[in-house]
Amino acid sequence: MKALCWHGKGDIRCDNVPEPKIEDGRDVIIKMTACAICGSDLHLMDGYIPFMEKGDILGHEFMGEVVDVGRDNKKLKVGDRVVVPFTICCGECPQCLKGNWSVCERSNRTADNATKAFGYPTAGLFGYSHLTGAYAGGQAEYVRVPYADVSPIIIPNGMSDEQALFLGDIFPTGWMAAANCEIEPSDIVAIWGCGPVGQFCIKSALMQGAARVIAIDNVPERLALAQQAGAEIINFDDEDATIPDRIKEMTNGHGADKCIDAVGAESHATASFDAVIDKVKAATLLGTDRPHALRAAIMACRPGGIVSVPGVYGGFLDKIPFGAAMNKGLTIRTGQTHVNRYSLDLLRRIEEGEIDPSFIITHRAKLEDGPALYETFRDKKDNCIKVVLTA
Repeated sequence: MKALCWHGKGDIRCDNVPEPKIEDGRDVIIKMTACAICGSDLHLMDGYIPFMEKGDILGHEFMGEVVDVGRDNKKLKVGDRVVVPFTICCGECPQCLKGNWSVCERSNRTADNATKAFGYPTAGLFGYSHLTGAYAGGQAEYVRVPYADVSPIIIPNGMSDEQALFLGDIFPTGWMAAANCEIEPSDIVAIWGCGPVGQFCIKSALMQGAARVIAIDNVPERLALAQQAGAEIINFDDEDATIPDRIKEMTNGHGADKCIDAVGAESHATASFDAVIDKVKAATLLGTDRPHALRAAIMACRPGGIVSVPGVYGGFLDKIPFGAAMNKGLTIRTGQTHVNRYSLDLLRRIEEGEIDPSFIITHRAKLEDGPALYETFRDKKDNCIKVVLTA
């Protein structure tokens, strides 16, 4: 079968690889009908996530049709259309029973690597290195789904793949980021990053009742989409003042009650000294992540506020203004998304017409076009916001 595989930093190829097989009675095999390139896939492409090995199959945003079912799986049957959450969950450990799906205690097959990096293992993830279980990802014609009697979301007839696909990651990620803010009706929410996750953060914050949303980016097409969704926008390339000062100016001194970092490990800021230093450190292997957006979010947040971090970080962060966080009494909430905590509610909202997640898609192509589109997505070329691939 065809699959998009990692061969080294900046080297993504469409390879011919063996088809997956049932390995456990709870497994299913799905025929992929739609998958997407996620912003966090770019961290793998750019070499910021450790424990990648040559030939690893990428992709954790995917859906498809069930074509084979393990003997112990009573949830699914051949022919079911399913979205597969990016987190792999056993459904039986203490964390799963609490609904903390992204920190399942059993699904990470390479737990020793995660323990070295994080102190404890977290859940297995599709297509996301030998840090998170070394599972083959969903940017492939066929995918083995372990513990498939737990996480997969059955999609009703009449709902298109493009409407349903993002239930597996970025829609619940944006929703959880907003939910972590405990939004109140008077809240002003500032969001760094207007990429795919940032767009769902904007939609989710407004759906959850924020009074105002201010979105920060420098890509005109992404800012335009944010504005269309109802956000006020800041293009950081056009600003002489710092972003916290600009937010204060826009809010008559009030500032942001809640802040969301929807960027993560690869912040870009063209005129910021700290961002330049971050990039130099990363390029010379003296640092890992580039946390400019997180620094700005902490500084911009009003005392007593919440900083929510759905952006993916992989290593150690320099020069974090923790004194500001402590002295302002900020709450910082983060984590990989507990997809199944939110998926059925969000599925209902799609069915009822409250939101059509396909608004995010700008590029559609076949799987074999994936390597070129990775480059397009990374470099934000051709108005690229979200890429969807089909087999």
